[in-house]
Amino acid sequence: MIRNFLFSIFFYLGIILIAIIFLPSFFLPQKIVLFGGKLMGHWASICLKIFLSTKIIIKGKENLIYNEKFFIASSHQSMFETFFLQTIFNSPIFILKKELLKIPIFGWYLIKIGSISIDRGKTTKENLNFFEKISKSISKTNRPLIIFPQGTRLTPDDRSQFKKGASRIYDELKIKCQPVAINSGYTWPKKESLKPNLSLTISILKPIEAGLNKEKFLEKLQDEIYAELDSLN
Repeated sequence: MIRNFLFSIFFYLGIILIAIIFLPSFFLPQKIVLFGGKLMGHWASICLKIFLSTKIIIKGKENLIYNEKFFIASSHQSMFETFFLQTIFNSPIFILKKELLKIPIFGWYLIKIGSISIDRGKTTKENLNFFEKISKSISKTNRPLIIFPQGTRLTPDDRSQFKKGASRIYDELKIKCQPVAINSGYTWPKKESLKPNLSLTISILKPIEAGLNKEKFLEKLQDEIYAELDSLN
C-alpha cells in the first residue's frame, strides 16, 4: 500500500514537473518536445524500479527495424507502454481518441508531437480522411506510427480479437510492421493497485513484411503477439 502511494506521488509529480519544464518548448521545434516525451518514458521505468522493485526486461532488440519506414503494433495492458515505447523507438506517432486533445497541457503536447486523432464511434468527414492523414504523416517523417490493435487496455488474460483498423493501416501504408508484446498488466493492472516485485517484459518480435493480404496480416499479427504473451505469463 505504501509502495503504491509513493509510486503514485513521485510518478505523477515527475510527469507534471517534466510537462512544466517543457511547456516553453511548445513554441520551439518539435524535436525538443519529443525529448520531453522520452524523459517521461524513462521516468516511468525509474519509478517502477525504485518503488515497486520491478525488473524491466527488453527482449528481441535484434529485431528492431532501422533505416526504413515501418509501423509498430503493440499489445496494450497499461499506461506503461504509452510512456516507455517512446524510449525504445524514435518518438512514435500515436493514434488516439480525439477527446484527449482537449485536455489542458497534455492535449497541447499531443498536438505538438503530431499525434493523429480519431472521433471514435462517429462517421465524420475527418474520420473518412483518416487513412489519408496517416499516409501523409508517415511520408513526411522517419518516425514510426504506433497502434494498439486491441483498441483499448485489456487484462493480461484477455484474448479479444484485434480491431480491423490495424489491417487497414497495413494495407494502406504498404510498409513493414513491428509487433511488440508487453505483459505490463500484471505490474500495472487496469483499475487496480500496482503489484511489486514482478518482471515486466517488452518483447520486440520479428517484423512482418509488407505484401500480405489484410486478413492474413491481422491473423498473423494477433497469433504472434498472443503467443508471445502466453509465453511470458
